[in-house]
Amino acid sequence: MAGSGVADADIRLEGVTKRFGETVAVDRLDLAIPRGAFYALLGPSGCGKTTTLRMVGGFEEPTEGRVFLGGDEVTELPPYKRDVNTVFQSYALFPHLNVERNVGFGLERRKVSREEVRTRVGEALELVQLGGLGKRRPGQLSGGQQQRVALARALVNRPRALLLDEPLGALDLRLRKQLQIELKRIQQEIGITFVHVTHDQEEAMSMADTIAVMHEGHIEQAGSAPDLYERPRTEFVANFLGVSNLIDGKLGATAGGLATVETHDGASLRVPADRVGPHDTNAIRIGVRPEKVTLRPADGGSSGDGNRLRGTVVVAAYLGVSIQYLIRAAGGEELTVIAQNVDGAEPGSLGAGSEVDLIWNPSHTFVVAAKEGSS
Repeated sequence: MAGSGVADADIRLEGVTKRFGETVAVDRLDLAIPRGAFYALLGPSGCGKTTTLRMVGGFEEPTEGRVFLGGDEVTELPPYKRDVNTVFQSYALFPHLNVERNVGFGLERRKVSREEVRTRVGEALELVQLGGLGKRRPGQLSGGQQQRVALARALVNRPRALLLDEPLGALDLRLRKQLQIELKRIQQEIGITFVHVTHDQEEAMSMADTIAVMHEGHIEQAGSAPDLYERPRTEFVANFLGVSNLIDGKLGATAGGLATVETHDGASLRVPADRVGPHDTNAIRIGVRPEKVTLRPADGGSSGDGNRLRGTVVVAAYLGVSIQYLIRAAGGEELTVIAQNVDGAEPGSLGAGSEVDLIWNPSHTFVVAAKEGSS
């Protein structure tokens, strides 16, 4: 029997491992997705995200562990006996059937009445904004429209959960962004659980309520987009979601809710004490996002209550909406600073070779696990 925690989750994996020969694709994964969530599995190729989705859908069987849907174990059930549907990057539409017949194919096989099929197919096509195109064949549709047909076909069966395996990967950038908004709207409208696999951080951040960043078969960190971006806990997460400036140091005293970190070049930086973990007893690694840093000409003045590092501009690149600086800090680290272009100014006095101060609010500082071997 599933415990109460299992029953509360729409999708749950317990200790799931998947091996392909000697390769461990998914490693002792525990996962619980609540009813009605838009949940993204995000990570690079080979991290285990698609294999995880396929085990939920029944297309792969775990080497170890158990899979639950709605509190019921489905580990050994085939896909057609699981109350989930999957949308793949390839649309897999029947070219000889029109849109209505493609969408209603599963209902017809289940011997649903002709009238109900017509009603539900019509509702599904309206949901994906394809009303009026039911008589066309897939070859007469654009790639974005074909993907909408595949989505309608998956939703018409009213599954417990919809599994999305990089469904927008074959579309151009404009269509991808358009369908990202549409997928979010559809999920909010129908309220069922969506599990979305993607390697695109922007795609995950724009749609998902919860993002699980996967790396080498396990989840590095899961949370909302702001949680992961503002407070990454590992170097992998910090660098996979955007650009991070990481600085090694020694943990010092704590006062006023801020912990002091002494860098090897003598700078004294501060970080919110509640972001320092119980294992961060000596070596510590802190970070700050490039857009959180302000550049000023080095003048030896006070940074006020801010953190401050000294450095030299290596490159200043004008990008239109922003100016991106590559800075070599006094301690040798290469750091990135992004300055919003609010006044039309070019790098000017902060061009290559300029001595600068990098200043930021201590509250924007996060802590990641120090490199193994640091002391």
